[in-house]
Amino acid sequence: MRGFSLVVLSILLVGCGAMRDAFTPRAEVVARANDQALSVERLAAWTSGSKQVPLEALAFNRVSHVWVDYALFAEALATGQNLHDSAMTIASMWPIVSQIKWERFHERLTAHNDLTAQQLDSAYQSGQLRMFQHILIQVAPNAAATVDAQKRKQAEQVLARARTAGPRFGQLAKQYSQDNGSKVQSGSLGVSARGQFVPAFEAAAWQLEPGGVSGVVKSPFGYHIIRRPPLAEVKDSFRVGVEQRVASHTDSVYLDSLAIKRQLKPVSRAPSYVRAAVQDPDASRNSSRVLVGYRGGALRVRDLIRWLSALDPSLAQALPQATDEQINQFLKAVTQRDLLIRDADSAKVGLTPDDWQHVRTQYDSAITLLSSILSVTPTALHDSAGGGTPEARVKFAMARVDDYMDRVLRGRVRFFPVPPFLGETLRDRARWSVDEAGVRRALERAQEIRLASDSTRGGVPGQGGGPRMTPAPGPAPIDTTHRRTGRS
Repeated sequence: MRGFSLVVLSILLVGCGAMRDAFTPRAEVVARANDQALSVERLAAWTSGSKQVPLEALAFNRVSHVWVDYALFAEALATGQNLHDSAMTIASMWPIVSQIKWERFHERLTAHNDLTAQQLDSAYQSGQLRMFQHILIQVAPNAAATVDAQKRKQAEQVLARARTAGPRFGQLAKQYSQDNGSKVQSGSLGVSARGQFVPAFEAAAWQLEPGGVSGVVKSPFGYHIIRRPPLAEVKDSFRVGVEQRVASHTDSVYLDSLAIKRQLKPVSRAPSYVRAAVQDPDASRNSSRVLVGYRGGALRVRDLIRWLSALDPSLAQALPQATDEQINQFLKAVTQRDLLIRDADSAKVGLTPDDWQHVRTQYDSAITLLSSILSVTPTALHDSAGGGTPEARVKFAMARVDDYMDRVLRGRVRFFPVPPFLGETLRDRARWSVDEAGVRRALERAQEIRLASDSTRGGVPGQGGGPRMTPAPGPAPIDTTHRRTGRS
C-alpha cells in the first residue's frame, strides 16, 4: 500500500504529461500537409546549425507553420489546382478587398456631401476653416545669433516682395521657401481649423483677412511669411479640402454610432489576453476567448489575430508595451471596422471592374513571385519532372520546398512568407497539422546535434538566441487562423 502511494506521489510530482509521454512512442513527424510530412530529423537538421532560429519551442513551431504553408502551395502548383478562381482570389486578398468595399461604402455614405457654390462661399466666409500659404526660411533652434540674424534679414527681403505679390505669392514660395512639403503646392498648407499649427504661427495666421500677408513670424522652425488667399484664388482646392473634412466627419460619426448602437465593451482582462496572444499567435489562432462584447456578437482572440495579419506589423509589435487603455481603444477600433465591413456586405457593396483588375493583378503577382522563389513554375515542373505523373511533380515540388527552407534557415537567401490570407485559404482546402510532441522532439534533436558539434570543435555549447527569420520585402507573414487537424 505504501509503494502504491509512492507511485501516486511520483505521478503528481512528475506530471501527467510526462507520464503520458513515457508510454507514448516518440514522435517522428513534426507537421503534415495533406500526404506530405516534415520529419523530426529534417527540422532538427535545418535548425541545429542555423543562426536564424533560436533553440526554442516557439521558434520551431513557427518554422513548422511556414513549412506547412509552402508545402500546401507547392503541392497545389504541382497537382494543377486552380489558384486563380474568384473565390480563391477574394479569400486570399481579403485585406485589399475589404478596404475597397469600405471605400465604396464610404462613397455611398458621403454621396450627398458635394458643396453648392453658395455653401462653399458660406464655408469660406464663416472662417471656421481657412487656407494659408507660407514661405519658410529655416533656422535651427540652437543656431548662432549671427546665423539667426542673417536668416531674419533674408526673410525680410522676401517679405518686401511678398506684400505686393498678390496671386504671385505662390511663385515666391516655390522659389524661396525651405518647406519642401508645401513649396511644391505654391506654399499652400491646405484647409485647416484652429489649433493645427504651432502657437506663434497660429496667432499670426488667424489674424489675417482674405488676401492679407503677415510680417516675419518666428517659430521653432524658422521665419515664416504667411498669406491668407482669397476664395477666388483657391476655390477648387478649398472645396476639395472642406468636402474631405465633411466626409471624414461622416465616417467618424458612423463609426461612433456603431459603438453606441452595438454597445461595444472590452472585457476586464482584455489587455492581458491581447498581450499573451501576440506573444504566441500560432497558439491563439483558434482561441474563442472574448475580447470585446457587443450587442449581437463579440470580437474574439482569433478575430484579432486575423486582423493583425491584415494590419501594419508594427501594431502587433507595439501591443505588448501598450497601456491597458491604449489596448482597449485599439480593440474598439478593430471591432468598429469589423462591424463596418459587415455593414458593407449587408448593403451588398461590390467591386467595380477596375477594382477587380487591381485585385487580380496584385494576387497574380504574389503567385508568380512565390512560384519563382521556389522554382516551381509550370516550365520547371514540366522539364524537371519530365512532364510525368502527378506524384513525380509533387515529389519535385516538395524537394524545392525543402531546398528553399534549408537555404533560408542557413541564412543563404531572404525569407519571403506565403501571404497570410493565401496561406489560410490553402489550409481551409487541405488536411494539415503541427504536432507539439514532434516540435519538442525536433528541439531535443537539434540541441543534441548542436551540442555534439560544439563538443567536436571544443567550443562552448550554443544555446541559440540568434536572430530570427526576417521577412524580406513582399508578401506579408503567414496566417494560420484555421487549423484543421481532424482530417490528418
